[in-house]
Amino acid sequence: MTPYAAPVRDLRFVLEELLEHGSLALPGFEEASPDLVEAVLEEAAKLAGDVWAPLNASGDRQGCTRRQDGSVGVPDGFIEAYRAYAEGGWNGIGVSEARGGQGLPEVVASAVQEMLHGANMALGLCPMLTAGAIEALAHHGSEELQARYLPKLVEGTWTGTMNLTEPQAGSDLSKVRTRAVPQEDGSYRLFGQKIYITWGEHDAAENILHLVLARTPDAPEGNKGISLFLVPKYLVGEDGALGERNDVTCASIEHKLGIHGSPTCTLAFGEHAGAIGYLVGEPGRGLNHMFTMMNEARHKVGVQGIGVAERACQHAFAYALDRVQGKRPAHRGGGECPIGDHLDVRRMLLSMRARTDALRALALTCAAQLDVARHAAEEGERQAAQARAEVLIPVVKAFSTDQAVEIASLGVQVHGGMGFIEETGAAQLLRDARIAPIYEGTNGIQALDLAGRKLQRDGGRALGGLIDEVEGTARALCAAPGLAPLGEALAAGAADLTAVLAVLLEQGGDPERGPDAVQAYATPFLSLAGHVLCAWQMGRSALAATAAREAGSDDPFYQAKLASADFALRQWLPVGRAQRAVIEAGMESLVAFAPGAR
Repeated sequence: MTPYAAPVRDLRFVLEELLEHGSLALPGFEEASPDLVEAVLEEAAKLAGDVWAPLNASGDRQGCTRRQDGSVGVPDGFIEAYRAYAEGGWNGIGVSEARGGQGLPEVVASAVQEMLHGANMALGLCPMLTAGAIEALAHHGSEELQARYLPKLVEGTWTGTMNLTEPQAGSDLSKVRTRAVPQEDGSYRLFGQKIYITWGEHDAAENILHLVLARTPDAPEGNKGISLFLVPKYLVGEDGALGERNDVTCASIEHKLGIHGSPTCTLAFGEHAGAIGYLVGEPGRGLNHMFTMMNEARHKVGVQGIGVAERACQHAFAYALDRVQGKRPAHRGGGECPIGDHLDVRRMLLSMRARTDALRALALTCAAQLDVARHAAEEGERQAAQARAEVLIPVVKAFSTDQAVEIASLGVQVHGGMGFIEETGAAQLLRDARIAPIYEGTNGIQALDLAGRKLQRDGGRALGGLIDEVEGTARALCAAPGLAPLGEALAAGAADLTAVLAVLLEQGGDPERGPDAVQAYATPFLSLAGHVLCAWQMGRSALAATAAREAGSDDPFYQAKLASADFALRQWLPVGRAQRAVIEAGMESLVAFAPGAR
């Protein structure tokens, strides 16, 4: 597998030239500086490239093993690599200093996480779930729970998991059956089974904290009867010392298409006296509390997809520059050449690069909005940023991961037959990427969340505000020398998105057919929104690159950004714009289709 080089220059371009380090100007980040951020990125790149990335292929080949005692062994080197990450303080990079973290903005933490997932997606899943557990406890845990469990989570000495899914309760969590029986001391004993638990059992950390959805005996049916509980692998005394093993065991691990180095476990709670757990937040509001963790994780799954896409780009570019096959056309000199000289291969490479650049900029823009939502001085500014972030998160999660699969697939295609052979590593990236559109809420669910809950809730105001910004960038492009064609393309995309937003609001609000309309249009709508919002980021990139060149820079980096922007706006955006025709065609064929009538 081609060595991985963390894309520090590309990340800095977004942070410095597109976002202009806006997060550093927020209250709470006074001690942070651009120089500090640059140093953090450089050090994270070393960890990703030198420690994590070399284990990616070997971890895929070796996989995980469940031992007879129920413990799980992870691939060789993973424990040491995880501990190097934790001991370096990386687990708390985006956590406030008051909670023992580094106190850096979310946008910086997201940049670091992209590098780690690009280096080793299977290993990166462990701290990703821990970050979600930290968010859930910090927002909803009692002072006692926070004091006992948060410091070790922030350190990374302990890791966290998310336990939602059961055999009969996949996306429909109202079917959760795991029971939580109250005890006289205020604790609960849990009985039930959870499946697909990422890093649910391992030896990389001293303890594992499971956040579990369950029902108390008097809970009503449906979502309102579900509560959230913290169930540690090892019980923790009042002094913080680890005690006896809790009644939670790994019943099995899954054999999967990809992410072989990540142990995906079936966990059994309460095979004996019951797994001791503690209520997190309010009874009956477990789903609400878990969504704090899930929103954190959904954004990071999008970032994860971008990390894999970046590695697929690097892999494909290296092969295309090295593999000699065929000849150049006579007007370009003729003679044998590397495949990267063929325009069809260049089309694939530029498509991979432009899309990855666009997705990265959109994900970091979303993270910057999260920073504003959490730290801005004015309440109104915080609320507006939160509304924008809530619209962007399903797009970042779904669109980035769908595109990551396509980008990794193109990477296989660039390799030709060798891409289908495991030894090159291109196949692993495609296999690994394929899970990202499925977990943390399938991409169909993300589309329904956007088209149904988010847009109907505010009448499309938050998305409308983003479209206004897209149109502003289009006008700036039209006024810039040489960039008018890009501005015209972006303006056309914004017009399409505005038009279908009106269709979705009108038909989705219909008392009778509204639910069907949302179901029918949600996925093509999210695809159109993703294309337009990514094109917006590439329009901004074109403006920034042009400004740098006009200021005298001859860095070829900026010429590459202009090429990516041109491709994204004039050759990729039209693919997304076709989704307007899909929506305007209506839903009658879907309504009339009977899957069983054949």
